[in-house]
Amino acid sequence: MARGPNPKEVILSEAAAKALSNLVKRHNTPQQIALRARIIQASGIGMNNHEISRELGVRVNTVRLWRDRWVEWQSIPLEEKGVAERLKDAPRSGSPGKFSAEQIAQIIAIACEDPETNGYPVSHWTPKEIVQEAVKRGVVERISERQVGRFLKRG
Repeated sequence: MARGPNPKEVILSEAAAKALSNLVKRHNTPQQIALRARIIQASGIGMNNHEISRELGVRVNTVRLWRDRWVEWQSIPLEEKGVAERLKDAPRSGSPGKFSAEQIAQIIAIACEDPETNGYPVSHWTPKEIVQEAVKRGVVERISERQVGRFLKRG
């Protein structure tokens, strides 16, 4: 007999079981999504968290997390929130980006221009000059040279 509290019961409808099976079998399913689907399949046949953990080679906390998330979605019809959506990562915490895609594109566009035509006596932009030009044009109120460098490196 397993120790600890009984895990939350996962009830799989025929449609959900079929969708999970299809997701696991598909060749283009990301491995972490397929693993989560296997966790839910095992939960649906009555395996406890420790059994699933041993069977799939994952931590018990991982099994518990995905079982609990699935149970939270059980009352919502599959048509409203599909199986793949239910198995996606939750949104990450943290502050939203400070610069819009348009601002980033404008900063990169400045870097592509000839600095001499904009009144700078240099042949190549430095992040400091791009910051000055972006502020002068009203693209941003302020931005660090380091951030400009990151945009250009990514860009």
